[in-house]
Amino acid sequence: MPSLIDLMLEGRKVQQHGPWPRAIVDASVWTFAASELAHGRWSLLGLWGEPSMVHMSIMDEHTAEIATISLDCPDHSYPSVSKYHPPALRLERTVRDLFGLSAEGLPDTRPWLDHNRWGVRFPLGNRTIALPKASPYAFLPVEGDSLHQIAVGPVHAGIIEPGHFRFTASGETVVRLEQRLGYTHKGIEGLMTGANLERAAQLAGRVSGDSTVAYAFAFSRAAEAALELVVPDRAVWLRALVAELERLANHLGDIGAICNDASFALMHALCSVLRESVLRASHTAFGHRLMRDIVVPGGVTRDLDDEGKNAIQATLDNIRRRFPALVELYDNTASLQDRTVDTGVLKPALAKQYAAGGYVGRASGRSFDARRTLAYPPYDSLRFDVPVLNDGDVNARVWIRVREVEQSLLLIDQILDRLPEGPLGTHAGHRRETREGMAIVEGFRGDVLVWLRLRDGRVERCHMRDPSWFQWPLLEAAIEGNIVADFPLCNKSFNCSYSGQDI
Repeated sequence: MPSLIDLMLEGRKVQQHGPWPRAIVDASVWTFAASELAHGRWSLLGLWGEPSMVHMSIMDEHTAEIATISLDCPDHSYPSVSKYHPPALRLERTVRDLFGLSAEGLPDTRPWLDHNRWGVRFPLGNRTIALPKASPYAFLPVEGDSLHQIAVGPVHAGIIEPGHFRFTASGETVVRLEQRLGYTHKGIEGLMTGANLERAAQLAGRVSGDSTVAYAFAFSRAAEAALELVVPDRAVWLRALVAELERLANHLGDIGAICNDASFALMHALCSVLRESVLRASHTAFGHRLMRDIVVPGGVTRDLDDEGKNAIQATLDNIRRRFPALVELYDNTASLQDRTVDTGVLKPALAKQYAAGGYVGRASGRSFDARRTLAYPPYDSLRFDVPVLNDGDVNARVWIRVREVEQSLLLIDQILDRLPEGPLGTHAGHRRETREGMAIVEGFRGDVLVWLRLRDGRVERCHMRDPSWFQWPLLEAAIEGNIVADFPLCNKSFNCSYSGQDI
């Protein structure tokens, strides 16, 4: 079996800065890659388009070797990947909506982001084509006796973002769940086109509000790979610090929210207090509760002083005193365990097929963690474990979060103890030639991918892929066979991002 590098040699390598190459290939190599994905030898990291080209990033699961292949689409079509590998389906539907590129053999041609309102037109040679207006969205049919449908959303009772969930149930048992998202499409990648690095970094940090650090981190590393920038050591370590604070706050909030959806409000209240303490310490240390606009290409914008360090350390000490009792409360509450154990099971084979990242993947046996597998600095010199379970249920996803809270506490301690002195950034400079870069950073949900191309110091094309792209479809699988009342619990245990998926 050829390695990813062998595959690269079959194509024409183009300028790619950073550790991962890109090549322009022909349709046969593109289809061969789809076949390898289908056989589980490679994993799909992302698939995105441009007006006349489609790109696909793939990884060898055994070696963690990564490459991106690109296919010219002069006739606005390309061989479908999802025909062989289902995880590509929503990505290909999105490429069609955004760029008018049709995947030949696409199993599902319904629009994904475009809700029949855009009236998109595309240039083709010396003429312009318009995509036909679609008929009303057709949810997949289900046949059987005594089935009924339940429509939930897209507007929900709380402050969560919009998404439509169409349940088909037999009594209280869910036979099928089908999602329709795309209601929060913001056109961020379009807004980035032509933007300078400062503006583009700001946009990246606003993709998904609970992952502002992760997106800014990934975008900055991609830009630095393109421009061959060396980030000062102090900035590298401060980036890891804010990334772990973000992870810590979100995991604490999620543990409580999952318990709340099982009607155990006490855990929610107690975990919310701990989450709030992390947000307040972040504000003291970096001037913003969510640490927005701290990570930028070349470094960071805020330093850590003694007051900030003391605030973070006091918060860690408080969490260490209080969190073990909350874990014991969760583990010893029989009525809570009755709701979470064996509920919403995601089979390890599906997690592997979809290259599910974060707590979703690790609760179902997939050990990938970009901090460990790709070992970007400073994680390559930090000591931590990657917790993995195989049960795949709501309970397992809670326990992965619990263990990751413990690991983040350990990581923050190491960062504070070893934080080097030095400058906070390197000037990005100005390069007129075309430069490309890609980065993958571990956010609290999983791996965030950013690929970009710079020309004359501005963004010509940027693609950002949230881990939720590969997690939302798995929620549909995990809920089947469960009762309707357990959907909020399953949904919160996945906690996929609407906004991150609707870029």
